[in-house]
Amino acid sequence: MNKFKYICLILVTTFVMGVAFPVGKIGMLYATPFFLMGIRFVLAGGLLALLVAKKPRPRGGRQWLKSAVIGLFQSAGVMGCAYYSMHWITSSESSIITCTNPLIVIVLGTFLTGAKYRGRQWLGVAVGFVGVAMTFGLHMKFQIGTFIGFAGAVCFAAATLLIKRWGAEFDMTVLAAYQMLAGGMVLLLLSAFTEHAYFTFTGTSVLVVLWLVIMGSIVQFSLWFYLLRNGDPAKTSAFLFLVPLFGVLSSWLLLGEQIAWYVSVGGAFICLGIFLVNWEGKSHAAANLANHPSGM
Repeated sequence: MNKFKYICLILVTTFVMGVAFPVGKIGMLYATPFFLMGIRFVLAGGLLALLVAKKPRPRGGRQWLKSAVIGLFQSAGVMGCAYYSMHWITSSESSIITCTNPLIVIVLGTFLTGAKYRGRQWLGVAVGFVGVAMTFGLHMKFQIGTFIGFAGAVCFAAATLLIKRWGAEFDMTVLAAYQMLAGGMVLLLLSAFTEHAYFTFTGTSVLVVLWLVIMGSIVQFSLWFYLLRNGDPAKTSAFLFLVPLFGVLSSWLLLGEQIAWYVSVGGAFICLGIFLVNWEGKSHAAANLANHPSGM
């Protein structure tokens, strides 16, 4: 994959992820969190499974189990924790915590897979997180919602590494479909046992579900899994620092939330962090090109 295509796909994916926060916030006016996310992923997974029905399905119990485990972390864990945490913290704070994923990927990748990352990359994710925090005005408070949100970030990091490790065994769109189905079923079970589920049918609520199913799930997960399989998971995850920035901009457009001056400063830190994580230098880039002539 050439770098221009890679950057374009990253921007589309992170933009869709960012928009999901205000859209989800609107959706929670009409449904409970676990129930809304369960509907989202069961519908998205089922629809995508139909669209890719002619492609090879997971083979044997081992591959089915792997797709279910990824769904447990990626769909149920990440989004379940992110939305449930909003009972105690704001959607902005939830997105900040969720997007600590790149730092956790590097930590887990170092200790669990033996991956080697340079000091500049560690500095980059730290700078990027500072930018995310500045983007939201440093209003985070540590409470139960903070820890639930952090659990979602850990799930996100675990799913990122598992997709990189197991992704070659699957067609990525097939994996996206069945992990969403698995995660959606887990969320519906959680809804049945932990909340008084409801869904209010209105034009707005139906549009919210359609957006979350088509753009926020089918398009987003298909692109995300493709990027993880074809690139370095830590570098790809570093771009998640753009998600809360897009979330702020889309919240301004959709919800009328005002954009403060510190958003621009935070955005500059985010861009610097992404540059530090992804910049390889001339010698390393030349060696990488020699080993991978087709590009990224």
